[in-house]
Amino acid sequence: MSTSAGEPIRIVLADDHQLFRDSLKLLLEKNGCEVVGQTATAEEAEAVADALHPDIIAMDLEMPGIGGLAGARRIRKASPASKVIILSAYDDEEFVLEALTEAGAAGYILKSDSAADMLVGIRAVANGKHYLSPSIAPIILSHIKNPRARGARSGTLTPREREVLRLLGHGATNKDIAQKLNISPKTAQAHRENLKQKLGLRTTAEMVRYAIKHKIVRLD
Repeated sequence: MSTSAGEPIRIVLADDHQLFRDSLKLLLEKNGCEVVGQTATAEEAEAVADALHPDIIAMDLEMPGIGGLAGARRIRKASPASKVIILSAYDDEEFVLEALTEAGAAGYILKSDSAADMLVGIRAVANGKHYLSPSIAPIILSHIKNPRARGARSGTLTPREREVLRLLGHGATNKDIAQKLNISPKTAQAHRENLKQKLGLRTTAEMVRYAIKHKIVRLD
């Protein structure tokens, strides 16, 4: 598998599960790709992308730190030529549409896909196309037919509010959130209070339960 110039596709794998990275690396290298880096967080992936400018960053949706969606947005600035493929266990419309529209990902691949489908997706993105796992296409069609439904389900959260809520769901304090998102603790507190009002919640515990229920955080 190679780019149009005949060179191997250079890939960075960003996933906090070492076994998954190892198995994916083996699959890719058996099929002519070059895995030039591996990271366990989106922040590390951003640094590697800035240094190596790979063709593709295959990034887990949910990782410690800022997560894959925020990481994809950062990588667009750090290495514009690198394409991000989101790897996910979730086929929720909310995640798929946010990855493609707001985070600027070029692909969304389910971890449950076959090896053949994963390779097809990586080849497509490397050749400048967008790719979705076969089972996700109906989600996009559903959104086109009924675009208002997404806003009702997502609670009209902004990408930054989703990031804050995800961090809260993982037990982050205002100081932790401020450090992760490069904002002040005062701004982090303001985001927390705005979320409470927007979602009609009163306590941090209720916010955590909301984040889990709506799959904004993943329970391993």
